[in-house]
Amino acid sequence: MTVLSLPRMLLTLLATVLVTAVGVLLADSFAAGSVTSQAPPAASSCLPTASWSLFEGRQARPANSREVVDALAGRDVILLGEQHDDADHHQWQLQVLAGLHARRPAMVIGFEMFPRRLQPVLDRWVAGELSVKEFLARSEWEEVWNQPPELYLPLFQFARLNRIPMLALNIDRQLTRKVAAAGWSAVPVAEREGVGEPAPASAAYRKFLREIHDQHREMKGKAGKQHAAEAAFANFVDSQLAWDRAMAEVLAARALSPAADARPLVIGIIGSGHLRFGYGVPHQLRDLGVDSIGVLLPTTAGSDCDELRPGVADAVFAIPAKPPSPDQPPRLGVTLETQAGAVAIVNVAKGSLAEQSGLQSGDRVMEVAGRPLAGMSSLLLAIQQQPPGTWLPLQIERTGSRIEVLVKFPATR
Repeated sequence: MTVLSLPRMLLTLLATVLVTAVGVLLADSFAAGSVTSQAPPAASSCLPTASWSLFEGRQARPANSREVVDALAGRDVILLGEQHDDADHHQWQLQVLAGLHARRPAMVIGFEMFPRRLQPVLDRWVAGELSVKEFLARSEWEEVWNQPPELYLPLFQFARLNRIPMLALNIDRQLTRKVAAAGWSAVPVAEREGVGEPAPASAAYRKFLREIHDQHREMKGKAGKQHAAEAAFANFVDSQLAWDRAMAEVLAARALSPAADARPLVIGIIGSGHLRFGYGVPHQLRDLGVDSIGVLLPTTAGSDCDELRPGVADAVFAIPAKPPSPDQPPRLGVTLETQAGAVAIVNVAKGSLAEQSGLQSGDRVMEVAGRPLAGMSSLLLAIQQQPPGTWLPLQIERTGSRIEVLVKFPATR
């Protein structure tokens, strides 16, 4: 599911699991739990632009890239966080990968973006058997991730050029939906895709997830009986734990190879919300017997210094803050999902541009500006490139009929 309605400051609170039109919780933008902010840099920042903060015990100190690599290259697993839609985060990941690869060329890279069943496609890509177009098609990129592929292609190309095995870490959305709808215990073992019983969430993780869950319910205007809300939250936690456990199991299988001399450095490319304070994937890795773990996170220069407290990660890098753009059009205000090959609107934010234009939950976007919609990325790009003060015609399928909706982007934000 892709969110087009929320400013990043709010996304930092929202995390992966969003409610669809039928009340199913999905874990798709958990990178929002990263240490990021769109606030302008403070006059006095505790982490200057393009610098590292390396945690040693309860203390943090400035460091350079070499020091960070020296400190962490010996770990069994290194997890690199991200906010999925931030290009700078992926450039930073590529930079870190290059530094680690220079130290330990025997490595594997696991990606949250792919469900396990697509592992053969990743193997063929690394072997050089697929073109970019073939790789994106066979990996079902539009359906399984819904982010512009150009954000991730430099990472995939790095792996292919250096013949570094890529690992598919995730589970299918269908399983996530089942867990979110009914809880982990209600899903038959045969339908769990081989994922084992997750370690219980810590109290701190549950608190973190509670804040995300409650905030999303408020945004959706949901109200109801307390016991129903508690059941929904319990399922929310179960779906998150299943996601964390699935990724940890794939990483642990490589990190705990019986032949010690054959163990590669295992890298995980994962949304920061799964990594912060060791709550998610690191917690599950330790339960599986992997204790030598490093976590590196990107943050925005000028972020609140409270975000840099000990325990958030082993080291944090300050990405340059983006200056505000007066020409940037407002967000449309919808949550999107690919359903049966079509892009569907599963939620329309109250008071948003989408609501003002007449878009509704359940609408399927068929054409943009008179052209058939090729997929999620095409719609995202069309919205992002729409200048203020212009109109964007959409053809919508609603209850079996096709209608035209004209989205009028205001001249100013």
